[in-house]
Amino acid sequence: MAIKATIYKAHLQIADMDRNVYGDHNLTLPLQPSETEERLMARLLAFALNVPADDHQGGLLLARGMADADEPDLWQKDLTDQLLHWIEVGQPSDERRLAKACGRARRVTLYCYSYSAPIWYAGIANKITRLRNLEIWQLPSEQSLALAAMCSRSMQLQVSIQDGHVYVSDGKQSVELLPQALWRGGQ
Repeated sequence: MAIKATIYKAHLQIADMDRNVYGDHNLTLPLQPSETEERLMARLLAFALNVPADDHQGGLLLARGMADADEPDLWQKDLTDQLLHWIEVGQPSDERRLAKACGRARRVTLYCYSYSAPIWYAGIANKITRLRNLEIWQLPSEQSLALAAMCSRSMQLQVSIQDGHVYVSDGKQSVELLPQALWRGGQ
């Protein structure tokens, strides 16, 4: 019998001054048996960094990610089911997954977060140069570990974003994150 995912609930209050996006979001996040709380919190952060201001172009949804190899962690589809934004978290073992995603979506964003991220990126950097709709961001590992320490089965988080700095607070503690761009294909 397979081990089932553990369910986490999060209420996010987002104030993104960089994109002029503000809102409250209730999320149900499954933590897969092979997944860490650090990865779960990286998915939550990816949601906060990419949620659109409104749903006129479709909302940002949690996809099945680790549970389904054909889906990302998050995606945004427009009202005609056109895939606008494919969002991955982690370090795909094969750059072909990123190339396939770039062929399916207008925009692809990857957030990597572990100590080994620079080594992983060095191994794929010259293989992704043709992927113009891909962005890769690294969350410094000490920051992603501090964010993971805030993880609980039921979370109330405030996320403020200004000038590229991300501040996450749960009312007792807060973490500052500064995602670093590793690759921005369109620039």
